[in-house]
Amino acid sequence: MNVMSWMLVVISALVLSTAALSPVMAANAAMTTPAKPIAVDIRDFTFAPKTLTVSAGTRVVWTNRDEEPHVVVSAGNQFSPSRALDTSDSYAVTFDHAGTYTYYCAMHPMMVGTVIVK
Repeated sequence: MNVMSWMLVVISALVLSTAALSPVMAANAAMTTPAKPIAVDIRDFTFAPKTLTVSAGTRVVWTNRDEEPHVVVSAGNQFSPSRALDTSDSYAVTFDHAGTYTYYCAMHPMMVGTVIVK
């Protein structure tokens, strides 16, 4: 086999193997693409939405829309508490494991919410 024929065989093999792997690579990329963050507003002394259902790996971002400070705290100490959030401050947690995460405001314990991770 001459050099030109050999190069043609190698290039053809590379093109075919790349084409065959494309669906696998696309599927893997879809599995590792992080989910879009989910927003929870803290407004009028409530968490909105009060209950969320998300997939594992989802980042939840709480943003204080009140004039009063709030502190997001896990009822079961399942994630670290936020610092005191002033107006427009945010706090985020990525939920990597399935489970039910109940939380409340340390300054206003009547404010409660739940994140359900599937």
